[in-house]
Amino acid sequence: MMMFRLLAAVLAALVPIVPAAAADAELARLARASGTPDIPGLKIVWLAPWGEVGNARPWRNIIVHQTEGPAGSARGGAQAQARNPTRRGVTVWVETDGTVYWAVAENLVPTHGDGANRNDNKYIDNRPTYRQVVRDNSIGVEFAGNYPDVTAGPTEAQVAAWKILVRVLRARYDIPPERVYAHNWIDYKDARYCEGCILATMAREWGE
Repeated sequence: MMMFRLLAAVLAALVPIVPAAAADAELARLARASGTPDIPGLKIVWLAPWGEVGNARPWRNIIVHQTEGPAGSARGGAQAQARNPTRRGVTVWVETDGTVYWAVAENLVPTHGDGANRNDNKYIDNRPTYRQVVRDNSIGVEFAGNYPDVTAGPTEAQVAAWKILVRVLRARYDIPPERVYAHNWIDYKDARYCEGCILATMAREWGE
């Protein structure tokens, strides 16, 4: 009887783990797909569908940006990016309501970042980032909506979307959590606020 109770307790403890593991496996499968996959928990507007992941740029880092555009500006920014992929901007845009716009094909490099010119170690150790975490090896994600108050943080909907999106990006390009960077961590940016810092910190804390 004691052994039966022990076995029952172990099985009960495992029950929540099995669905979570299955969900993780499914997300990993979708993250390696081509085309315009439906990813549970994300609303993605595909302006540029995925190709074969092996043909994508060898993205090694993720840089989190925030734009001073008002709510609703991610759509316009993403559409302009899609028309001119290498303009100053990013591959992925996130609206205040959590809508994700995939704007640029994975083999193209938008102009973002300032060359990883920060070397003061203010936020992180910049020895591995200085002149190394640059647009050619880093996929950029832009969160819209911190206007007129640039110190305003991301919305709840953006955080919820980011929690899934960053897992997808990391799984698709095999990027570890320590290679998710806030723009302010690697470049000297607007002194009024720390661009991308909250979101990059969350991504690292979520880890695996």
